[in-house]
Amino acid sequence: MKFGIVGLGLMGGSFGKVLKKYNLATKIVGYDHNTTHQQEALKLNLVDEIVDIEQLKQCDVIILAIPVDAIIAFLPQLQGVKENTTIIDFGGTKELIVNNIPQSLKKNFVPGHPMTGTEKFGPHAAIDNLYEDHIMVLCDLDKCDPFHKERTIKLFENIKMKLIFMDAKTHDIHACYMSHLPHAVSFCIANVVMNHENPQDIISLAAGGFKDISRVAKSSADMWTDIFRQNRTNLLESIELYEEQLLTIKNLLQNEDYEQIRQWMKKANQLHKIL
Repeated sequence: MKFGIVGLGLMGGSFGKVLKKYNLATKIVGYDHNTTHQQEALKLNLVDEIVDIEQLKQCDVIILAIPVDAIIAFLPQLQGVKENTTIIDFGGTKELIVNNIPQSLKKNFVPGHPMTGTEKFGPHAAIDNLYEDHIMVLCDLDKCDPFHKERTIKLFENIKMKLIFMDAKTHDIHACYMSHLPHAVSFCIANVVMNHENPQDIISLAAGGFKDISRVAKSSADMWTDIFRQNRTNLLESIELYEEQLLTIKNLLQNEDYEQIRQWMKKANQLHKIL
């Protein structure tokens, strides 16, 4: 099959690498509005060729590995693809994207979200083994053509991903608590430290715990602004619940109730028994 990858950064570039690893493509072409990314993707052998929209539309499978707002803006350009062209998006939100699929593309389109990634971006961020053994969420498969559903399932099984199926609305709730809220918290902590500490003290004193919790604050501000916008309602609800937890620990500290603090922490410890 001929694959087209739109967006040649971490997700798109790494997908090009995994397609080559498992010999799943006769040819991999790339599309990216950033000419530097085009050149880097070719140099790194992430794709075989850079193409225009009309050439992209001739692919058997088109992967949209671009920010969520960009996916919605890009979809109308794909109208007129062949009936057997499968379009799969990798957006971190799903409901708004699903609601904006052009009618002519609804049967071709498979909404997906690979639950993997790093805080880095651009073609040089592409890595081996980004996808294997990670979760791929596929949404609203009852709305796409069975041909595209089965092709998509087989594709991600072939690259050793674990498949989970749900509707777009449910996905956005789960993604909020497992990904979007943690990113918001990490950005908050990074800003608290930046506003309170000078750079030299940060360099001298930052240890493993701080580096772990602040790592995702290095993520693309443009990409995450789009995600926060699209999942605004769920994110606001999750922030309210997070604020309740902050208020709990604040009150316990004010009351010097250290036994309750210990119990509060022990409850949180249970999470990693699940993970």
